[in-house]
Amino acid sequence: MRNGVTIGQAAAFVGVTVKAVRHYHKLRLVEEPERDSSGYRRYGSADLLRLVQVRTLAAAGVPLAEIGPLLDADAAGFAAALSDVGRQLTERIEELIARRDTLHRLADGDRALLGDRAVALLERMAGLGFPADEVSTAREGWVLAKALVPEGFDDYLTHVEHALDDPTYVALIKRAAEAAAWEPDDPRIAELATAMADHYLANPAHLKIVTALQARTEAATRYTLIAHHGEEQTPAATRAAAVFETKLRAAGIRIPRPDFH
Repeated sequence: MRNGVTIGQAAAFVGVTVKAVRHYHKLRLVEEPERDSSGYRRYGSADLLRLVQVRTLAAAGVPLAEIGPLLDADAAGFAAALSDVGRQLTERIEELIARRDTLHRLADGDRALLGDRAVALLERMAGLGFPADEVSTAREGWVLAKALVPEGFDDYLTHVEHALDDPTYVALIKRAAEAAAWEPDDPRIAELATAMADHYLANPAHLKIVTALQARTEAATRYTLIAHHGEEQTPAATRAAAVFETKLRAAGIRIPRPDFH
């Protein structure tokens, strides 16, 4: 031991790998000892102490690039640097906790994407007897709405909450969900779309469900993506929406026209 230990022994004593010791040498965190007469580098007590200091700081989360200056600083500088590292670690911990919470919420995808309030509304719709397909389409449309027009999403949910208190509104929306399976030339589609338009026009608070998001959208494309989501596979729903929007436009309600079809 009087002549020091090999790099392998030094690494084992300190609790790191030989590769880590060599990396510390490369970064100039620990100077390489001179070779002895046999050609081996021998690590003495001062070298081991430096290795322990580097390993301890690295394990505590101090970036390797900052360890050298920190170890070479005076007592005051060392304390200040450690305080700054502590602050950075706290921020990282908070970020990791937030990520963990997001992962937990992703186990319930709806809550992660929409939040508790929207999920409660979807559950309410299911409880009111809305078909599963309609609830699913609403869920997807709301995800788009929150992403594309986030500043108007809470107000939109408020309008939906109030509308679900109206049995007439609920009956019309449930009927519209059923109509998605009709033939696109079914005369009942125009009758239903007209009835829905008349209901909205007679109930300005409910009409905000249609106008609130597009009022905050500068481009018709985003509104159309939200309003017409789910219609690609339901020609009847596409026709119903066209009749419905035509009736509203005729009444002076601003409804953006699709600009990507």
